[in-house]
Amino acid sequence: MPTETFEFQVEARQLLQLMIHSVYSNKDVFLRELVSNASDALDKLRLEKLRHDSLDADVSDLHIELDVDKDARTLTVRDNGIGMSYDEVGRLIGTIAHSGTAQFLQELREARENAGEGAEEGLIGQFGVGFYSGFMVADAVTLVTRRAGESEGTRWTSRGEGTYTLETVADAPQGTSVTLHLKPADPDNQLHDYTSPFKIREIIKRYSDFITWPIRMASDAAGPDGSGPADGSDEAPAFETLNSTKALWARSRDEVSEEEYHELYKHVGHDWRDPLETVRLQAEGTFEYQALLFLPAHAPYDLFNRDYKRGLQLYVRRVLIMEDCEALLPPYLRFVKGVVDAADLSLNVSREILQQDRHIDLMRRRLTKKVISTVKDLMAKDPDRYATFWREFGTVLKEGLVTDSENRDALLAVASFASTRHDTEQTTLKQYLERMKDEQEDIYYLTGESRESIENSPHMEAFRDRGIEVLLLTDPVDEVWADAVGTYEGKKLRSVAKGRIDLDAEDSDASEGEQTKQDEEYAGLLGWMTDQLGEEVKEVRLSSRLTVSPACVVSDADDLTPALENMYRAMGQEVPRAKRILELNAQHQLVKGLNQAYTERTDHTSLAETAELLYGLAVLAEGGQPKEPARFVKLMADRLQRAM
Repeated sequence: MPTETFEFQVEARQLLQLMIHSVYSNKDVFLRELVSNASDALDKLRLEKLRHDSLDADVSDLHIELDVDKDARTLTVRDNGIGMSYDEVGRLIGTIAHSGTAQFLQELREARENAGEGAEEGLIGQFGVGFYSGFMVADAVTLVTRRAGESEGTRWTSRGEGTYTLETVADAPQGTSVTLHLKPADPDNQLHDYTSPFKIREIIKRYSDFITWPIRMASDAAGPDGSGPADGSDEAPAFETLNSTKALWARSRDEVSEEEYHELYKHVGHDWRDPLETVRLQAEGTFEYQALLFLPAHAPYDLFNRDYKRGLQLYVRRVLIMEDCEALLPPYLRFVKGVVDAADLSLNVSREILQQDRHIDLMRRRLTKKVISTVKDLMAKDPDRYATFWREFGTVLKEGLVTDSENRDALLAVASFASTRHDTEQTTLKQYLERMKDEQEDIYYLTGESRESIENSPHMEAFRDRGIEVLLLTDPVDEVWADAVGTYEGKKLRSVAKGRIDLDAEDSDASEGEQTKQDEEYAGLLGWMTDQLGEEVKEVRLSSRLTVSPACVVSDADDLTPALENMYRAMGQEVPRAKRILELNAQHQLVKGLNQAYTERTDHTSLAETAELLYGLAVLAEGGQPKEPARFVKLMADRLQRAM
């Protein structure tokens, strides 16, 4: 049959130019696409041979071969797979986007209208256009193919412009070879020297390392300098296999050693240490995928940096699609490393951006639950490794208590906290409940910068005296999640530094009559101090939480704490400053003396400085700073001088 020349449709010519110039952000992926097509062809031949044993096809050594010709500047990707007939080449290769060129362009127009410039990357990839990625790096492409079981082959050639040619060839081997006549290297436009064996190895290792079939290249394709055969001989070259073909996630657990798992973790996690735990997941049914995840043993130094790279490696049928797929796990699990291999996914045309569909959401939800359940198993079966995990990643995991209401209960079950019960051991909320006194209604906690500062806080005095356990929360996120969670197993989470804490209600020895008498005795002083400090406090009242210190400041039950206010401001969210409440210890000699002086004197001017100093001391005691530090220091110095 003579050579025939065909013209691309108008839409196809437009689409081809889009493929060459716009769709792929990284030109290296052309080799991934061609290798992926070759792998599909090998899969199809194996299945066809199983269905039809009489098929005249050699399946004894199915493989993909890469051939480099530096002098001719060509790169050939060859497979001995199913191949194509003359009609199939015209239908599948001769027409870009076989599933509908006009439909494809319509999708493109709609995506651009809805999402702005660059939206072509949001298109799905079921249109069969990966083959044309070769024109990004080649001036011309030649395809030679013969379908298994047929005697004649077909040659397809095009320069990626307006036409392509088709002709029958008699001596074509079984399978398909795609030869790229490469453009000159141009690093400024991400055009590398794709005749370099080093570059080819790098691309295969990155994108196609786990392809089922061996990917081979002549081992003497280049010597150490990349210029020619390593030994200078004229003998036929031996071949080296470029890919490992070891998709560990596709093999049963008893076929894989711990060392192999650890090596994969070091490869995908960029870590020289072994992982803390390996997590396997295999989903079957209408949507199949496999996952192999790792919990690191140490938190990376940049875990809390805004530009921290997170996400799992996403494969589709063992072909790497995305290096860091953030959609597969929530941000609070950003430390998890690993791979997910799906049987099929709705991808964009360049396989670089996932469509938002229910499969992605289903995978995200199941992977999240699997990681949390793994942490729960560690907690129950290996407390030492759980302690390591929580020390390294507990802070970031607690972010999920704020952002992931669906898994909040599961996260609370694997969370542990420091408490006044132990100096070194952590406690869970469940353990806290088991130790609560019968009359205790709430779970108490206090936040602060360190355990030492919390334990020395005036807010802790009455709880310490009564032996009531308090959770000691020192991470910034603790300020947020405790409010967001609110309750656990029907018990309210209460900050000992917020609202009224009436421990006497839990103490049968307390006298209600004595409390009423005390309130009446101090009513005048409390009202006067409220007026005197009105710019700083909303109320001055007697305290039931103080036993040693003269005073403390607390937030109202529904107000933000100063630490939380500062956190919001640091994030650029301006929030109004809430006035605090000053509580006085009626049993302290300083407060008693102040009340006596107020009662006996008619002129209270001289007491104003004492009230101001008392408030300033209370602010300092909780780790804060007086509004006017210089004035506070001067008042204190003057008072000390008079005392001397």
